Amino acid sequence: MGFRNRQERDMIPPIVPSIASIVHDTAPITLVGGGEATIEDIESAAAIGPRLVAADSGAALAVAAGRVPEAVIGDFDSLPEALRDTLPRESLHPLPGQDDTDFGKALARIDAPLVLGVGFGGGRVDHQLAVYHTLARMPERPCLLLDRTEVICLAPPRVTLPCEAGEIVSLFPLTPVTGRSTGLHWPIDGIDFAPEVFVGTSNRATGSVTLEMDAPGMLLIAPRRHFRPLALQLAARDRARWPARA
Repeated sequence: MGFRNRQERDMIPPIVPSIASIVHDTAPITLVGGGEATIEDIESAAAIGPRLVAADSGAALAVAAGRVPEAVIGDFDSLPEALRDTLPRESLHPLPGQDDTDFGKALARIDAPLVLGVGFGGGRVDHQLAVYHTLARMPERPCLLLDRTEVICLAPPRVTLPCEAGEIVSLFPLTPVTGRSTGLHWPIDGIDFAPEVFVGTSNRATGSVTLEMDAPGMLLIAPRRHFRPLALQLAARDRARWPARA
């Protein structure tokens, strides 16, 4: 299933599928979007989450990587018709409507301990902002985004990064949020973060970093090499998770 040993595999918690779910698993699932990504990115994610789902035109990237997505979810306004005709009919899940993005449609219908997002960076800035908005709106669905040089996620209640001194760790609040840290050059304790008040761009690690957040709403942006360690933590059986927003 893409794990190095049984211990890593046993860290994954069981997930009870919701009524609205299209794909569910007890292991992480890879979700491919139509933004900038490489075949290497897909392979890196699939090594942890072998099952692959595409958000609309992300199916093209998946197929280019030699993988047929088991589900394609979205409004299909950017899925090429020629490609759509080659995909198994049962894998297509068109969801019309403009009240949500294709990323949001897909994330809401994947029941897994963690979704690994590939192809949701680069391209249009409004699309990227919409992805981050979705992370904040659905904190109960952990998702780790793999970008060209960084990994991005909604910071969980507690997380540890095995950083080296000098590595950049950025924190960007999407809502007012507070927390605590160790291993950061500028600790976050006692700071009232808010997008229009105070953000944590380009903080620096002094060594291993721990973060504790009091509520969902903080984007954690770390170097790409932390993809696997973060993925294993976010999917771990004993990991504290945010509840769904009311």
